[in-house]
Amino acid sequence: MDLESIVLGLRETDPTRLEALRARADRVRREHVGDAVHLRGLVEISNHCVRHCAYCGLRAERVDLSRYRMAPDEIVGVARYARELGYGTVVLQGGEDPGLTRASVAEVVRRIKASTGLAVTLSLGERSVEDLDAWRAAGADRYLLRFETSNPALYRALHPRGPGLVDLRLQRLRRARELGYEIGSGVMVGLPGQTWHDVGRDLLLFQELDLDMVGLGPWIPHPDTPAVAAADHGLSPDHRARNDAATTLKALALTRLLCPDANLPATTALATVDPVSGREDGLRWGANVVMPNLTPLAYRRQYEIYPGKTCLGETPDQCHGCLRARIEAVGRALGRGSGDSAALARRRAARSITPTPGREDSITPPSRSDPPGPGPLPPEVP
Repeated sequence: MDLESIVLGLRETDPTRLEALRARADRVRREHVGDAVHLRGLVEISNHCVRHCAYCGLRAERVDLSRYRMAPDEIVGVARYARELGYGTVVLQGGEDPGLTRASVAEVVRRIKASTGLAVTLSLGERSVEDLDAWRAAGADRYLLRFETSNPALYRALHPRGPGLVDLRLQRLRRARELGYEIGSGVMVGLPGQTWHDVGRDLLLFQELDLDMVGLGPWIPHPDTPAVAAADHGLSPDHRARNDAATTLKALALTRLLCPDANLPATTALATVDPVSGREDGLRWGANVVMPNLTPLAYRRQYEIYPGKTCLGETPDQCHGCLRARIEAVGRALGRGSGDSAALARRRAARSITPTPGREDSITPPSRSDPPGPGPLPPEVP
């Protein structure tokens, strides 16, 4: 698919054509990654963050937000419980928190690997190469870092202070792969100032990166962030990408066609905007992963990237039972083991036959040939 065909798919409204897109994505999913749905136990280990991202409820300016950082024993305890529930992977997610030091995270990873054998995924922001190296040496298997948007001007607008270059994100992803991680990334659909062509380029960049995991969710406005004041961003409704469930599902299906071997989650954000059938629809439109929240209830409401997040009051047992029923309702079964990326297996097989040195060094954002998008977001509110 080229950019224009992707944009047409994102803007499609004809029910017959949409069903054809869904069915094609579902077929490709089945052929490449199978019918199993793998569960990744999500643990939100810290809501401290030094970044100023204009859309995020954890941004450093949120002085009214009660901050927490889980103790190592708490994190390891949750990981052990994930193992008891039958999960093959635990995801340690947090804000970009210097309090999560290189040594402390490495020690937690070592303890989890030693006591559970689970695959460990880290999603801790744009950390140094030295941090990534140490955590990989400690046994971490995967690293998730969303590039958020491939549009450099929009990326700078979303990051008004500090590093504002999407290239830095791509460099970190490239380095993580060189260190041996499975790498994951993703974007929000319907960001302020985001055009249909921006989303199309994001999807093409997923394909170029040959990601092991791709996370797609709708942008959900947080009232205490500058992005809300610029939701329209000067774009006409015809050019502005929408942050609804329907658009997210189309983007998910197109991503499955572009990245047939990747693990694609039916995200919490999708379930939040459509609590009735968001996760089930995600699985029908190409997803093969679900990430139940195992964060202790005492902390869960404080990890407020966006308001109204689903499952805030459910215990891990309740969440597990609910998700199992939802997965079985769409004719799928729980996966076993860590659910490693089929893309990773394909690359390893290809390297054993025909090495392709230097391929990872070619990761760059797609070129922009259409008219420039809107300017930056309004100044931050003090």
